Amino acid sequence: MNTALPDISNEQPLIELRSVTKIYGSGTAMVAALGGVDISIHQGEFVAVMGSSGSGKSTCMNILGCLDTPTSGTYRFCGVGVEKLSRNQRALLRRHFLGFIFQGFNLLNRTSALENVELPLVYRGEHRHFRHARARQALNQVGLTGWEHHTPGELSGGQQQRVAIARAIVTQPIVLLADEPTGNLDSARSVEIMELLTSFNRDLGITIVMVTHEPDMAVYANRIIHFKDGTIENDGSHKENN
Repeated sequence: MNTALPDISNEQPLIELRSVTKIYGSGTAMVAALGGVDISIHQGEFVAVMGSSGSGKSTCMNILGCLDTPTSGTYRFCGVGVEKLSRNQRALLRRHFLGFIFQGFNLLNRTSALENVELPLVYRGEHRHFRHARARQALNQVGLTGWEHHTPGELSGGQQQRVAIARAIVTQPIVLLADEPTGNLDSARSVEIMELLTSFNRDLGITIVMVTHEPDMAVYANRIIHFKDGTIENDGSHKENN
């Protein structure tokens, strides 16, 4: 696929799922993780995805992140039919347009903050000097200037998540997919991380899709989608949901 930054109009959804299903297993072992999901997300939105365990929200996030494919239905990203892409093409989409933030940080323990942040640029084959400069810029954006050479073991949980966020934004993605980004943090650090994500959405225009179990974190989004039994139970602004 073309890795040039697409031109997305406000009218055209950035992300669009139509009648998406996901079936695991067969026969008596068959499980319908998604039962026909329709979602449209426009550029610049901040969407929280909620639901109990087994509701389908994580399966939906995996499909949005090109980590899994639908059993049926269509997924369009920037107007491109993702379900028709090859494995390598989906990898290019992830590498150039998506950033990922995980609950468990997923940092390399014996590697410095700077080297952890550089990793996505290594996969893209960028020159070392470019990687260093971009990684330092990303660490500065999350408030970690001066911590470049510390390993994860020398950082607090909140600082580790900031490194993980810097790694997610170092490629300058147009979408951030955050899976329980505050799940391993205390209340004060959770608020710091959510304020940081909100600033990226507001100031940089990055579209954010965040899975969370925590209503206090979901209210930072301008839209909340509730999943139940593989379908969408409710979809609206957090004010409408309250």
